[in-house]
This record gives sequence, C-alpha cells and structure tokens, in this order.
Amino acid sequence: FVAAFLALWEYGVRSDFLPQTFFGHPAGIAAYLWDGFAVKRDLWRELGYTVAGTLISFFGGSIAALALGLVFVMFPKVEHALDPYLMVLNAMPRFALAPLFLLWFGLGIGSKIAVGMSLAFFIVLANTVAGIRGVSQDLVILSRSLGATPSQLFFKVTLPGAVPVIFSGLRLGLIFSMLGVIGGEIIAAEHGLGQTLSYLQSTFNMDGVMGLLVLLASLGLLVTGGMTRLERSL
Repeated sequence: FVAAFLALWEYGVRSDFLPQTFFGHPAGIAAYLWDGFAVKRDLWRELGYTVAGTLISFFGGSIAALALGLVFVMFPKVEHALDPYLMVLNAMPRFALAPLFLLWFGLGIGSKIAVGMSLAFFIVLANTVAGIRGVSQDLVILSRSLGATPSQLFFKVTLPGAVPVIFSGLRLGLIFSMLGVIGGEIIAAEHGLGQTLSYLQSTFNMDGVMGLLVLLASLGLLVTGGMTRLERSL
C-alpha cells in the first residue's frame, strides 16, 4: 500500500496533476533528507537540538510530576490545597505562554524546555496519582497483615501495580514534550527541526517540509516504541 501510494504521488506530480509547490514529491523528499544527513549533514545538528530539548523537558517534567504525585498520595491535604491552582495552570494553553517563556529564557533551548516541561508535567502528574490510588486495596491489606514494612509495601505492591497507568502518562508526556519543543521552535528559535520547518515553509520548499514531517513522525514512532518496550520489561 505504501509503495503504491508513493508511486501514485510521484506520478501525479510528474504528470502535473498535483502541483509540486504544494505537495512536493517522494523523490524530492528523499533527495532533501539525503542531502541534509549525508552531504551537508546540517540536519544532524537540528535533530540534536530537538531531541536534547525533548529529553530534558521530559525527564524534568516527569521527575517533578512523580515526586509531587507521591506527595499528593501520602498527604491528601496538600493535594486539596494545591488542586485549584494546578487546575488553573493546567487550563492555560501552554503555547500561548511560549512568548512569555521566550522573554524569560531567550531564543535558546531553555524556552523550548520550559514549554515541553509545562506540557509533560500535568499529564504525568494526573496518571501518577490515578495509578497509585488505583492499586487493589485487597493486596495492600493482605500485605500489611503478612507483616510487610512500608518500604516493602510501596516497592513490591503499590509501585508495580501502578506502573501500567504511570507509563501511559509517561508515554503521552514524552510525545507532548516533543510537541512542545517543536512548537516552541516554530514560534522562534535559533536551532531545531521546528525552526527549520518554519523556514522551509516560508520559502515554499515543500520537499523539505514533507521530509521533516516524515522525520518527525519516525522520531515519534521511535520514542513511543521505546517507552512501550520499557513498560513491558518493568
């Protein structure tokens, strides 16, 4: 199916049925990616900035969310006190805050990390709290009756039972971190795939735009597959 689709796409452009200015064509996309990675090699640098921003924002936001989620479960009054403020912050569109982050952290990678962290944090936090509270209370009561210590109860019962829900949040958090970083790069940046994508779009280089979209889709598929394998292992 994919081969037939690409062949029809290439034929439609070469026969002038599809305008190349708006659709590009597979041969041009492949040539752009080859030139960017193998000849000029400038895409490696832009990819590195995007991946670095994604990973830093994901780990930073996820660690903060996991820690706060544990505090909420252990001390419900803290959650009750902070919940209204977190709801207000979560309701804010983070891309609307991107100009503010640019003023605070500049055009470098810092502002992109801030956008990515703000997106990942709330997703991981909600899943962490839901996952820990969703653990079967029968298992918890049985473990306590058999003499399990609080640390054994957490690491052998609560945490393993919460892993599936927590990793659902981590998987989404990783994707949204990447979306936040790329969105911040599109708005204003010095480097990154989003900045390159914005430049190519403004110059009507549709082969480059389509090539970067294929690259970003492959990157998203790779990180999602990696998170799924890690979840299965745990």
